[in-house]
This record gives sequence, structure tokens and C-alpha cells, in this order.
Amino acid sequence: MQVVIATSNPGKYRELASGLAPLGWELRPLPDFGVELPEETGTTFEDNALMKAATVAQKTRLPALADDSGLVVDALGGEPGIYSARYGGRTNDRDRNVYLLERLRGVPPEQRTARFVAVLALAYPDGHVESYRGEVEGVILEAPRGEGGFGYDPLF
Repeated sequence: MQVVIATSNPGKYRELASGLAPLGWELRPLPDFGVELPEETGTTFEDNALMKAATVAQKTRLPALADDSGLVVDALGGEPGIYSARYGGRTNDRDRNVYLLERLRGVPPEQRTARFVAVLALAYPDGHVESYRGEVEGVILEAPRGEGGFGYDPLF
């Protein structure tokens, strides 16, 4: 089955392609189709993933898989949430991590609970859509740690 990966982020495409390899799908990158993703105007991870997948499936006439994901910090009322990639107006991972640590300054370790949420949405050209949600619980560290990863990985 051919499936369009509804992302313009090459890193996210590689990550999804690696994880989906065992399914044997023929994965197609979005840039092959000249289709632009809709603006993420949803209020939940599900809203945004479903909107992207449905738009791409409709425009390409192929099944489309989209994701929306982010970090949810309890002490911050769920921030950064759906705004994780553009949190605080910061434009790179390092600056977003610094901003997050600033927002959590003075919050004791036992109150720095958080979860990483990822939603995958699979939409078909006939309008059928499915979504899948996964969460990983953790805490936000007081300083970055480790050498690998991206995004909020050094803090989570």
C-alpha cells in the first residue's frame, strides 16, 4: 500500500519511515506531491494530526499518515502542549529548552511531572480516518542531560 507521510520535516519523515518499515508500506514523502500542509489550528494533538492527514489524503488521492506530538508539563497547566515546536516564540530546540527551564524555575522536582504525547492519524481518500495516541510519562530535569535526541529529549 502506498502511503504519503504528511510532513514537510525531513527528520520526522525519516523517523516515521524507520518505525513503519516493518509494515512493508511504500512510503512517499509529501514534497513529491507539491501539496502544502494546512495551518495547525486545532486545539488538540488529535485535531492537528487528523486535519493534516485528511487534507493530504484528499489532495493526493492516497492514504496519508500525519502526526502531531509534544510535551505536556503539569506544573505549567499543560504547556507547551500543541505549541511544543514553537513554544515561547523560540525557533530552535536549545532556545525552547532554555525557555522551558526558565518557566519551571523554582518548581520542586516532585512537581515537574510531564508526558510526551504523540498522535498518528491515518486518512484515506474516501474520508475514513483513524487515529492512535501514545503517551510516555516522565519528569523535567533541572538541567539538560545526554548527547542524543532532539527537541525536549535533553530535559525529559
